[in-house]
Amino acid sequence: MKTRVHVTLKKGVLDPQGKAIHNALEGLGFDGVRDVRQGKLIELDLEDNVSEEEVEAMCRKLLANLVIEDFRVERVDG
Repeated sequence: MKTRVHVTLKKGVLDPQGKAIHNALEGLGFDGVRDVRQGKLIELDLEDNVSEEEVEAMCRKLLANLVIEDFRVERVDG
């Protein structure tokens, strides 16, 4: 089963990469972008018997830094 883990910085945590992307977009002439928050996407190919609780444990122990990051798990069909 394909599973995606979306990891993003918590609100209020400084995001220098997001700021750099925002500045670059403005420099390229793209108007209307209010803010940019940069994150990471981790794709896992899991056996069907891996539970949601196990995936969340993976996130809490390794994939996300819970002090400054949030995560969201998405199961993908097919």
